Amino acid sequence: MNFWQRLFRRKTSPSPDRIQTAPLDPGILARSPAVPTSRRILIGSAQSTGMERNHNEDSLFYLSGSSDGQERMPDFGLFVVADGMGGHRAGEVASSISVRTVARRLTSETILRLFDLEPSDDSPSLQEVVQGALEEANATVVDRVPGGGTTLTAAVWLGGQVTIGHVGDSRAYIINREATRVVTRDHSLVQRLVELEQLTEEEAALHPQRNVLWNAIGQGANLKVDVASHPVPQGGYVLLCSDGLWGTVSDAEIQRTVLTAPDPQSACDQLVQAANAAGGPDNITVILVYFPVA
Repeated sequence: MNFWQRLFRRKTSPSPDRIQTAPLDPGILARSPAVPTSRRILIGSAQSTGMERNHNEDSLFYLSGSSDGQERMPDFGLFVVADGMGGHRAGEVASSISVRTVARRLTSETILRLFDLEPSDDSPSLQEVVQGALEEANATVVDRVPGGGTTLTAAVWLGGQVTIGHVGDSRAYIINREATRVVTRDHSLVQRLVELEQLTEEEAALHPQRNVLWNAIGQGANLKVDVASHPVPQGGYVLLCSDGLWGTVSDAEIQRTVLTAPDPQSACDQLVQAANAAGGPDNITVILVYFPVA
């Protein structure tokens, strides 16, 4: 049994490498091309400060790759979006540190270990690795950025499944022609009120405290990390975004844009433009990954 098979054994719910980090010049990110691997995985990303903010507190990271040979490794990818919060640029620093911490931990404990010639037999499950990475990010932000915090949504793709770790109200979607499904839960006060049936979805969308979070990286030791695994949506998409997108552009418009755009990069550009056209009240960040039919 090789390493990647052992990585999935405990919890089984469901090209050259390319790396992007942010905050960067939004113009650079918006112009980055779709990224094909040898199996036609396509990736797009885009980012904007929005129309009302004067600086960017969002961060993103993505990396993907594939290999062939006598013992072929699974195709792999890592995708991360974070939305910082806090005064005096503390949010910008918190999101950047969190993305770097999570990317380093997940790259080290998942992707790089695919290359081990003599893999260890006591490897933790992928879900445990993802949870540990977000917990480490939380401890690092608490230590280094007093008063700062951030949301963070990370997706690890290995072979036939995508494992998503999540804190806050950035989101992950799975999109195909049949449906657009939010696969993360917003850790906001108004969402909790919706779950308790004290607010309707329509009331929550207009609530003045809809952006207040009860759970975020950097806000203390009692962090709750949601982790879940999903089958790769063959012929479909995984989308990660900050609330600057989903809080402004409807799920129906997100689905329409993703499915009608010629490629993921064009879709990301159009989604950011739509959020800005609707007022752009917040920073906007989006990563879109297309998975072909095997």
